[in-house]
Amino acid sequence: MARRRGVMSDALKYELARELGVYDTVVREGWGGVPSRQCGNLVRLAIEKAEQMVRQNQL
Repeated sequence: MARRRGVMSDALKYELARELGVYDTVVREGWGGVPSRQCGNLVRLAIEKAEQMVRQNQL
């Protein structure tokens, strides 16, 4: 089965990981080492940033 391409760029994922303080874990252990709660926080933060961008573009 083919894998879907991600919506977020790797650069954005790493930027969000830095903001949440899990960047070191990602570097050492990969994304699988990040606790699920932090992954949820990462998604929440990505959604907030996307909503901000949409609001800015609508002004």
